[in-house]
Amino acid sequence: MKNYSRQREAIKRVLCSTDTHPTARQVYEMVRQEIPNISLGTVYRNLAALSDSGDILGITVGDGSEHFDGDKRPHIHLHCRKCGNIADAPLTSDAPIKAASKAGFVPDSEVYVVYGVCAECNKL
Repeated sequence: MKNYSRQREAIKRVLCSTDTHPTARQVYEMVRQEIPNISLGTVYRNLAALSDSGDILGITVGDGSEHFDGDKRPHIHLHCRKCGNIADAPLTSDAPIKAASKAGFVPDSEVYVVYGVCAECNKL
């Protein structure tokens, strides 16, 4: 990772230790437990740098906030339209990447979002 900093490492560590897909503000609150004087602007800049470098994933699900994921392995994000939760599911096929490659496209990252209603909300 270019431009190592204690703040950037703490942000990455927080993201790699959770499966909740937090927003920038949520990351800020989590990192403040380790670095109390970190600013929200520093968190935003470092999240952008980590996302641009491919060290984390940025996920847009249409709720007005970007969410972040430290798990870079190919997987599916399941976004519940009722409760807003974002959960992970394994990706069992590389068909989307093969289709992109067949079209001459060279992918450098992949983010899959499936929208619907989660099991908990379905019970209600």
